[in-house]
Amino acid sequence: MTAKSRFLFLMLLLCQFALAQQDFIVQLREVSVTDRYLKDFSRTQEVTVLNDSVIQKNGASLTSLLQFNSGIYFKENGLGMVSSAAFRGTTAQQTAVLWNGIYINSVFTGQTDFNTIPTAGFDNISIRSGGGSTIYGSGAIGGSIHLNNKIVFENRFTNEATLAYGSFNTFGAFFKQDFANDRFALQWSVSRNSSSNDYEYLGTDRRNENGQFYNTTLNAALGYKINKYHMIKYFSQWYQGQRHFSLYVSTENKTKYQDFNVRNLLQWDWTKNRWTSNLKLAWLNEQYKYFSNIDNNHYTFGDVSTLLAKYALSYQPNNKMTFHVIGEVNQNQGKASSMMNSKRTISSASLLLNHQLHKTLGYEFGLRKESTSSYQSPLLFWLGSHYEPFSFYQIKANISRNFRMPTFNDLYWEDSGNPDLKAEQSLQFELGNVFTFKKWSFSGTFFHSKIDDMIRWLPNSGGLFSPENTAKVSIRGFESAMNWNYLVGRSKFKLSGTYTYTQSEDWTTGHQLIYVPFHKMTAALAYSFGKFAADYQYLYNGKIFTQSDNDPTQTVPWFVVSNLGLAYHSGIKSQYHLGLKILNLWNEKYQTIENRPMPGRNFNVYLTFKF
Repeated sequence: MTAKSRFLFLMLLLCQFALAQQDFIVQLREVSVTDRYLKDFSRTQEVTVLNDSVIQKNGASLTSLLQFNSGIYFKENGLGMVSSAAFRGTTAQQTAVLWNGIYINSVFTGQTDFNTIPTAGFDNISIRSGGGSTIYGSGAIGGSIHLNNKIVFENRFTNEATLAYGSFNTFGAFFKQDFANDRFALQWSVSRNSSSNDYEYLGTDRRNENGQFYNTTLNAALGYKINKYHMIKYFSQWYQGQRHFSLYVSTENKTKYQDFNVRNLLQWDWTKNRWTSNLKLAWLNEQYKYFSNIDNNHYTFGDVSTLLAKYALSYQPNNKMTFHVIGEVNQNQGKASSMMNSKRTISSASLLLNHQLHKTLGYEFGLRKESTSSYQSPLLFWLGSHYEPFSFYQIKANISRNFRMPTFNDLYWEDSGNPDLKAEQSLQFELGNVFTFKKWSFSGTFFHSKIDDMIRWLPNSGGLFSPENTAKVSIRGFESAMNWNYLVGRSKFKLSGTYTYTQSEDWTTGHQLIYVPFHKMTAALAYSFGKFAADYQYLYNGKIFTQSDNDPTQTVPWFVVSNLGLAYHSGIKSQYHLGLKILNLWNEKYQTIENRPMPGRNFNVYLTFKF
């Protein structure tokens, strides 16, 4: 057995116990949390919080961050290309992405392309496992991803600048400024990423052709305390990007895709005695252009705007109980090359309750009902309880009904859309155990869900594909997480990771859904001594079926990928960070989608200056 094989074998054993980041949310003094429901109504479900230090150690895209720090599987059409998630065995449309508490999945497709969301500019990114439609609405079946900016009211003025350069002419730049006092707070940032992305396909004489990309993102968060009762907050994000999609074969046409997203959120908070009022007004815009041949100017397009008004009133009769009543109106209006001007208005009402019966026992409860002319929405519910019989052990259980609404493409696509579609429905149960000691923590969660009326695009009598409510899916699995921290002298050690087993079967055939691995494991070991730091990341993905009949000859093979990071920190008043990342350390030949190779060993050097 080679040294490399021994090391990988040890890592496989280690990952049977390995783990994620801390499953609780640590709040800073005088922090204004935009998505308060993530904090107040997640005690009966697993929430993994990736803070800014973890974000900085990973790549620029949300895909690379979550791939190595969660149990979510990502289907990626090559580095930087279209990337979608399979969370707890569900489809890409069944994972909700929230930006400061606002749902941002595409109105057209119902999913999020995780390679269009740079991680720079967010203070933390949270992963909430399991059903959340009662709180967050459509799509929160497998789980939800939360992109959060924090507003801190304390005297501060900080700046951060990062420059990075790596293999395949990959360039990254980021600048962030944070200013605040006890009444006013402003945080803004800008990032730029680009790459020629012309990596070699290992074991062949080909390179990744037509894979170049770039993107620019602006983020802003503004807060103002009018007085001790009233607070105004404003969040904004602007994203513009272009990708040339990698060629499947060298002879096909070269294509490119341009997308432009704008998000704006205005929030007013009022708090007095035991009452809290929260009003949110948001405007979102999603645009894309697809060029099927970059040698001419012909393109298809899509353009949709979303207006949202959401009001929540909370009452806390005592220190152990909180009621929330929420009303929301959401309007989508858009058009596309293969779609007439379309408009949809959705209204919803929710009731949430959080009750701590005893210092060791509490429960959460919620109801939600939506109304729209586009589809029939089921009555959603959510009930969870947590019990702590010992200081080191907690058990939690949760049952919920969740749903996913049909998308604009499902309903309105020219000659193919189906206006009679029903919403997908899911009934889910989970049971979790959490052990916490001084230097380590461990959590293990069993989950089971059944999904009805899944929407699939199937050929009709005329040979055209159109969406139908046909599929039923049964999902069973287990996910675990652990943290270990150790300090001896000036040396600091930290071990973290995840293990997930998922069995996601079509009820009719009993076959595993395509592109859902049975096994996924991650691990990360970090070490620091004085000004020096090193970290190692490990990812194991099991074999994946690519055909619905589970043909054993049509699979994506299992793979192991590792990254190594080295860093040097210097400075007292001003801080300098010089780092080197070696990605795919062992030069592994692998892919996450059939016939879409990922790059071999590659390098990235970065310099960060904080002042």
